[in-house]
Amino acid sequence: MKEITINAQARAEFGKKASRELRRQGLVPAVIYGIEKDANGAPVSKAITITEKELAKLLYTPNVYIVNLVVDNVTVKAILKDLQCDYVTDRPVHVDFYQITENKPVVMEIPVKLNGLAEGVKAGGKLALNVRKLAVKAPYTSFPDTLDIDVTSLGLGKSMKVAALSYEGLEIITSKEVVVCAVRMTRAARAAQAESNK
Repeated sequence: MKEITINAQARAEFGKKASRELRRQGLVPAVIYGIEKDANGAPVSKAITITEKELAKLLYTPNVYIVNLVVDNVTVKAILKDLQCDYVTDRPVHVDFYQITENKPVVMEIPVKLNGLAEGVKAGGKLALNVRKLAVKAPYTSFPDTLDIDVTSLGLGKSMKVAALSYEGLEIITSKEVVVCAVRMTRAARAAQAESNK
């Protein structure tokens, strides 16, 4: 899977007022958690800030990345776990990162890629992708860039559910009943079918 390096700084000030001031400076408050635990075994989070420009490299792309998060010259591997945006401006206001290791499975959404010319498309139908990403669980070293799906044998009016998919080393978390893609009937296909049935 692709990796990207994001630079961040440790944050000492907290609260709504401090967060508003950071955003005014073009900084986004964030936290990273996942490995460190306190005396009671509860996860310990580390407060950080990232510039909007630096964060844009991760957010405004169709790719999914493993993040090499550099916090004050110390690098940790992480995945983007949660993103909160302003509902008016759509600018990021808070980000959660989850620290990962090579041997601990994590859940991540991986983009779906449809390959091949479906039989139903040859018959005049239209191929529709219903879900762009599927949630999978695995150690991060097993994640592919995309989940490739061969649609060659998908006929007119037929669909493919998550239950029909499997990938070595990956556990698909998305519900098995979710329809990933389908070949929909078009007016032209219906007309051709009606003509052939005469």
